[in-house]
Amino acid sequence: MRVAMYYSNRDVRTEERPVPEIGPGEALLRVEASGICGSDVMEWYRRDKVPLVLGHEVAGVVERAGDGVVVYAPGDRVTVAHHVPCNTCRYCLKGDYTVCDTLRKTNIDPGGFAEYARIPAINVDRGLFRLPDHVTFEEATFVEPVACVLRGQRRAGLQPGYNVLVLGTGIAGLLHVHLARALGAGRIMATDVLEHRLEAACRFGANQAVDARDDVPARFRELNDGRLADVVTVCTGAQSALRQALDSVERGGTVLFFAPTDEGVPIPKSLNEIFWRTDVTLATSYAGSPADYATALELIGAGSLRVAEMVTHRLGLGEAQAGFHMVVNPGEQRSIKVVLEPQR
Repeated sequence: MRVAMYYSNRDVRTEERPVPEIGPGEALLRVEASGICGSDVMEWYRRDKVPLVLGHEVAGVVERAGDGVVVYAPGDRVTVAHHVPCNTCRYCLKGDYTVCDTLRKTNIDPGGFAEYARIPAINVDRGLFRLPDHVTFEEATFVEPVACVLRGQRRAGLQPGYNVLVLGTGIAGLLHVHLARALGAGRIMATDVLEHRLEAACRFGANQAVDARDDVPARFRELNDGRLADVVTVCTGAQSALRQALDSVERGGTVLFFAPTDEGVPIPKSLNEIFWRTDVTLATSYAGSPADYATALELIGAGSLRVAEMVTHRLGLGEAQAGFHMVVNPGEQRSIKVVLEPQR
């Protein structure tokens, strides 16, 4: 089978490797669509692990089911969770599924940027989700990122009527804007340095979209009757955005750090500066639980989130290098979401 083997952002090769063998309780997935995530292009995070096959926003068809698999059968259209929790450790029992050691160690084999992938038994047990007939494979690739956004907004304590600032409107930022609007947020402002992303933010629910190089706290006060944001979500690793976030949060509000930075980047404020803002909460969020996946699929299936409209480029597996280039350089071809179709 063909895979897109990642060596660096500038070196993604189409290579051949055997179709994975499956064992009891496992399934073989024919991958129909796999989204390129912003985390896939974090070279510093991958440099000691390459070469490898990436891809965790995956949808396809069950090709074969191993002995003991009774819930799923060949021909079933599904999306799959790349990482799944154990459901029994102290973290899972507290509801903190995404810090479970098992979740950090589980994955599909070899990854979603391949014609076929082996779904381990634990993923089959708690990480496969059957697609409604009307949900396309392309839409299903959004289940994973929407699940992550759901958890993030829950961590941030987002409530109906809250006023929200989203810094960075790549795909994660757009999903935060779109979901916040769907869940009843009040005023929403988004920032970016790319005009096409700002335009998209308004299409998906932002009341206002401004250039990230502007005085963002001042612009938010203008939008929000002199008040700052109840929730600020940072969806970019730019260091300037970290300071903007801490300067833009209202007393009693929350800053959600939803994107990693480059290596070694500190919080650009002293603890005292944050402390005297009065009850500001700093939160981070990583991944989503199986329950978040199920909720994400419900929202997409109900049409509450227009995720298909976010896809700007659809490429074959042999065009993976071009796809990675678009994600790294989104301004060149006005890319927002790039989806690979391995069977093309």
